[in-house]
Amino acid sequence: MEMAQEAILVTGGASGIGLAVARGLLEAGRRVLVADVSQERLDEVRDMAPAARLGCVRLDVADEAQVVDAMARLERDFGPISGLVNSAGIGRDVPFLDTDAALLRRILEVNLVGSFVVAREAARRMRERRRGSIVNIASVSGIRGNAGRAAYGASKGGVVTLTRVMAVELAAYGIRVNAVAPGPIETPLVGQMHTEEARAAWRQVVPQHRYAAPEELNGTIGWLLDEAQSSYVTGQVICVDGGFTAAGMLPAVH
Repeated sequence: MEMAQEAILVTGGASGIGLAVARGLLEAGRRVLVADVSQERLDEVRDMAPAARLGCVRLDVADEAQVVDAMARLERDFGPISGLVNSAGIGRDVPFLDTDAALLRRILEVNLVGSFVVAREAARRMRERRRGSIVNIASVSGIRGNAGRAAYGASKGGVVTLTRVMAVELAAYGIRVNAVAPGPIETPLVGQMHTEEARAAWRQVVPQHRYAAPEELNGTIGWLLDEAQSSYVTGQVICVDGGFTAAGMLPAVH
């Protein structure tokens, strides 16, 4: 099967980082499957490319049965999936002492359990073809202890560890697994999470003193998906953060 005939699945692909990735892959000539929980957003992205190159499916990654069914249908109707970008995610900035278990569970269900189940179902199919690349979207908040991120940071820290375990277990099947950990990115989710005080603090501690556009992740993600360019890269967590993790911590603002 030629690479051009295979597809890349992007969860959370109708907004934010996922949408930017989907657009970038389409511009690079790839076939793309966009999965998103919002039917309204999916309807808005359908016209980005002809149906032969772009498939859209409504998917709640926190619903395991829905994921299993959707993956089977996508491969049947659209063809083999050679790559996955796990971008679906939610978050809220809440101090640890004010975070209830319900919020923690909900964020973990989407960000960690959802990534786990989608990756598992994709990898089961990639295993049959002995090749594939999975890119999990983590966060610098899964690496550093950013104030207000107890639930979100725990979920993304889990994604970091999940990535490394998957890479070790799946290497024998020709499947590479890596993570990209963004710093502050101008997305709808970040717009909901960051107060003006938090935005000022991020700009202060990021060496580049700015938020990134979602499209600035495309080069790294596209490289990780490209077998010809990154065939010996697996189990890595690449920070795309304007130098934040190299420089220091975010002050305790939220």
